[in-house]
Amino acid sequence: MLHPTPNGERFELDNPLDLPRAAGFLWNRRMMIQVTCRGYAVAQFMQPEPAKYAYAPNLEAKTFMQPEQPYYAHHPGRFFYVKDEETGELFSAPYEPVRAKLDRYHFSLGKSDIRWSVEKNGIALDLTLGLPAYDVVELWSVQVRNTSGRPRRISLYPYFPVGYMSWMNQSGQYRPDLGGIVTHCVTPYQKVADYFKNRNFKDKTFFLADQTPAAWEAKQEAFEGEGGLHHPTGVRQAELSKGDALYETPAAILQYRLQLAAGQSQTYRFIFGPAFDDAEIITLRNKYLSAEGFARTAAEYAGYMAQGKGCLKIETPDAALDNFVNNWLPRQIFYHGDVNRLTTDPQTRNYLQDNMGMSYLKPQVTRAAFLHALSQQEASGAMPDGILLAEGAELKYINRIPHTDHCVWLPVCLQAYLDETNDYGLLHEQVKDAEGHRRAVFERISHAMRWLLKARDERGLSYIAQGDWCDPMNMVGYQGKGVSGWLSLATAYALNLWADICAEENASQLAEEFKAGAEAVNRAVNTHLWDGQWFGRGITDDGVVFGVGKDQEGRIFLNPQSWAILSGAASEAQRQLMIKAVAEQLETPYGVMILAPSFTAMRDDVGRVTQKFPGSAENGSVYNHAAGFYIYSLYTIGERDRAFRLLRQMIPGPDSADYKQRGQLPVYIPNYYRGAYYQHPRTAGRSSQLFNTGTVSWVYRCLVEGLFGVKGDKQGLVIQPQLPSHWNQAQVTREFRGATFHVEMRREAGTANTQVAVDGQTLPDNKITHIQAGKTYRVEVRIPEKG
Repeated sequence: MLHPTPNGERFELDNPLDLPRAAGFLWNRRMMIQVTCRGYAVAQFMQPEPAKYAYAPNLEAKTFMQPEQPYYAHHPGRFFYVKDEETGELFSAPYEPVRAKLDRYHFSLGKSDIRWSVEKNGIALDLTLGLPAYDVVELWSVQVRNTSGRPRRISLYPYFPVGYMSWMNQSGQYRPDLGGIVTHCVTPYQKVADYFKNRNFKDKTFFLADQTPAAWEAKQEAFEGEGGLHHPTGVRQAELSKGDALYETPAAILQYRLQLAAGQSQTYRFIFGPAFDDAEIITLRNKYLSAEGFARTAAEYAGYMAQGKGCLKIETPDAALDNFVNNWLPRQIFYHGDVNRLTTDPQTRNYLQDNMGMSYLKPQVTRAAFLHALSQQEASGAMPDGILLAEGAELKYINRIPHTDHCVWLPVCLQAYLDETNDYGLLHEQVKDAEGHRRAVFERISHAMRWLLKARDERGLSYIAQGDWCDPMNMVGYQGKGVSGWLSLATAYALNLWADICAEENASQLAEEFKAGAEAVNRAVNTHLWDGQWFGRGITDDGVVFGVGKDQEGRIFLNPQSWAILSGAASEAQRQLMIKAVAEQLETPYGVMILAPSFTAMRDDVGRVTQKFPGSAENGSVYNHAAGFYIYSLYTIGERDRAFRLLRQMIPGPDSADYKQRGQLPVYIPNYYRGAYYQHPRTAGRSSQLFNTGTVSWVYRCLVEGLFGVKGDKQGLVIQPQLPSHWNQAQVTREFRGATFHVEMRREAGTANTQVAVDGQTLPDNKITHIQAGKTYRVEVRIPEKG
């Protein structure tokens, strides 16, 4: 059904019916496209705010991507019809919109392109989608092959719907001077000021071809006619009508008439994207629309993708895990850290965590991100709700809602960077804020930690305002009294981490201050939120503790348990009770749920999280970001088998039943899988298909620090693997501080404690020090049989 290629560089699907929403994505620093195996697409570009060039209904114009994206006949896509001119028989590639049964189907996701190969009745189409490394344009190549063994007469119809562009002004026409169809709109506006903002928008969408078509159509309704998209009127005609669209929904449809001898093939190239004017279209055509242009662009884009190389390469008893970790996980981390989810104002928590992952790929990017984020710190010490990345950018949407967790991510994410790089010099970098004040990074983070200590109530618990990490938990504290159990624990963890860094910097007084603060917060959480078997989620404005045993819905939340382990609030006895409760109430075959039972009705002292459908998103899904926190916490206390099982459940497969239930290829981790496992078992496990998620940085950190135990510290590389008990060996190639470590881990009878030998010399303390950049080290790790 689906499988990786032998070298692991591609993942392939052989049936469009088994996983109909399976998709892959490509991006560069100005655009992104996600395309399904059947040809539907969601694309976005920056100008500088996110915008579309192929349009769907109005809701989509206001959002980036939808979870569990619904696809329908007129959803944007990239399609190619093929008509047998002798019989009139019709099929389409990749699969939509005709949905004819194909003789052969092949969907192949690569790191640098997406390909399809389909065949019916002796006509084969090979499709390839690529992007350039910088410009906003899709590059499509289509090879038509006659495999029937006899001469054939066919018509090929590329069909790229542009969609409803604007209620103010929209049109489309074939432009022989440009070599394709160009559509135009005026982005709707009301305010005079918006005219001046919008007038530089790329309100044209072009579809250009390298060969002149026999006919064309620019009006979607005329093409579809009475036959619908499954059998369009335009295709039933001998020739398209060469029509235009005048304040009508435009589309880009071309017709090519081919006479192919047996074994003959014909290749076409197309480019599709937005432009400001004809001059820009001409520039893009000249740059890309040729065989040489396509080849050059493919090589450049492959080079761009190669920048996302991870610091781990693994070989374990789990080949599917190897493929994901070696090929796809670092690619997803690179997407987040390189383009910041294609937004101009990422939420501060997302910005810091996404760039935490870059510590393992391109640590200089992480360093720059910390400095940029701290330049926007408020005078109080608080961090803003979003980080502005472009001149003229504004905080939008969720970033206008006050959240109280952003400061905690500074030491949490910084610790990973320092462990990886030993760049303690970053702490002494001077950062100028918007008011012109210059303070060192160390001073600024200390200021943020004091803000966290001040932002607490009389009980010593952290205020939640209108949300913490959980955005839609917006009514717990909107009156100014409610508190967050999770944020209190996260505050204690952040304070402990920062206290340790202060101690490393010989700031002993500060270290004592923050350690004492963490202890006080942990005591407060134990006093007010321990419910006998687990920690509660918070206390509302009205003083009601929630996320506790008395609650019929939202009885237990995952995050407080994870961070109680990390912060040290939970004793050994408490940890065992919490882990047991999580196992019984939250664990599923698809991962661990964020809460249970899911809310089924609005609870107006908790917020809109309770209005989301049960089992979706923050209302009881397997929300992988939260699962990542839990897995990381389990590794910190040596719960290696449980941690590995939950980590492995984040990745679809490897059996076909699991793939079909999730409906996703194992080329990224989605932000969630459906939960409400006991309430709605039919849909449990279904992927959101959204690849924007803070999960991936944490998964990589779990691999480095937990599973394979190849973690840096100030002195060097600490080797302390936590292989699951059913693995007897693993091999890891670790890139670290300019050196390469080939690490072979093996269980060995008679070994009492983990032993590490480097180039044949056994180490006294499992730590490799005095590392020389450019050197390759051979490391042998002997692990106790039951260790």
